[in-house]
Amino acid sequence: MIARGAHLTSIRQNGLSIESPLGEVSGLRIPATDDPSDIGVVDLVIFTVKLWDTEAAAKAMQPLIGPHTRVVTLQNGIDSVAVISLQVASHQVVGGVIYLFAVIDRPGVVRNSGGVHKMIVGTDNQNPLIAELVEALVQAPGIEGLASEDVRRTIWQKYIRLVPLSAAAALTRRPIGHVRDNTTDRKFLQSLLEELVAVANAEGQDFADREVTDGIDFYDGLPQEFKPSMLEDVERGNCLELPWLSSRVCELGQLHGVATPANWAANWGLCLQVGGM
Repeated sequence: MIARGAHLTSIRQNGLSIESPLGEVSGLRIPATDDPSDIGVVDLVIFTVKLWDTEAAAKAMQPLIGPHTRVVTLQNGIDSVAVISLQVASHQVVGGVIYLFAVIDRPGVVRNSGGVHKMIVGTDNQNPLIAELVEALVQAPGIEGLASEDVRRTIWQKYIRLVPLSAAAALTRRPIGHVRDNTTDRKFLQSLLEELVAVANAEGQDFADREVTDGIDFYDGLPQEFKPSMLEDVERGNCLELPWLSSRVCELGQLHGVATPANWAANWGLCLQVGGM
């Protein structure tokens, strides 16, 4: 594990702990460092840093990369594969998504709030390493593991659901259950979603109107008190992934002539809340 600061210190001293409605793990001993050169070349890198750290982390992981290494990025947003491919050969970078709601609650402790547990990885032309990873996911209890023949579409599908969820909860500073149960907030959430589908289609996807209904159904299935990570970041005074989420939607809407007033409002409101970031 690559970690840093107090989180790394705690993992080294006490192990990694996980708190979840599915059960808890305490003191899991995992080799951890903040220097990839301590590890050397590996078969597989699971790339999960926040979006603002993408470029720096991609540069820092160079000691991990050999000719057969694969980097699976599970980040939010739609640009991760392209950004990492500036530092690593593009054929070694594999797109993926994860539906897993978790946050570093305190140093050495990851808190999972329940809900969906799903990981989808691009097939990478049947690369045996990626095939082995998918098979391990399929066999693992507690998580749904899948392979995607069209991972770009899979990434867009998560993006469509993630951005409205993150923006509406973070802007109102309320868990998703309270957002979806309020008539006005629910309409705003749907407007964000409709704009995302329109932008995705302008970008070359072919999502039908059903994608909006499916998105609302997804939100309705989340735990009442679920908080997306952006809301957690707002509450903790952390940086936000806005430039790659709501801001990016507005940028693409402007590029393609697709109106995105709800996303503009969400982005503007959140920028005001966090002092322009």
